[in-house]
Amino acid sequence: MSHFSTIKTELRDRDALVAALAALGHPPLDGPGLVRGYRGQQEQAELVVSAQDGRGDLGFRWNAGTGAYELVADLDLWRLPVPPERFLAQVNQRYALEAILAASVAEGFQVAEQTNCDDGAIELVVTRWG
Repeated sequence: MSHFSTIKTELRDRDALVAALAALGHPPLDGPGLVRGYRGQQEQAELVVSAQDGRGDLGFRWNAGTGAYELVADLDLWRLPVPPERFLAQVNQRYALEAILAASVAEGFQVAEQTNCDDGAIELVVTRWG
């Protein structure tokens, strides 16, 4: 019997999380919704990524106690090509990039160069003319 699992994260910025998910090819639905699981079970989440096969969605729910989003999914129905831990590592990396880009723009910087390295790292060069 399947059930929902919750994985804690340190993801706090909704805009950076939405941008990260979209950049990774998993754009969330607009607004809060229900994450679908085994035999019609559902969990509420602020961000929901619909499963391609119509079942086993994943979502991110705000946890006021920790001040961060948590991943909510029925892991028995997990259909992504990478395991949940690797998926979260990818989300965390892209989330960090999106947060840095937003902060840089807010401070008047422009992206001069962005390089994806062979080891998976992302190098970013920003400039500001003053």
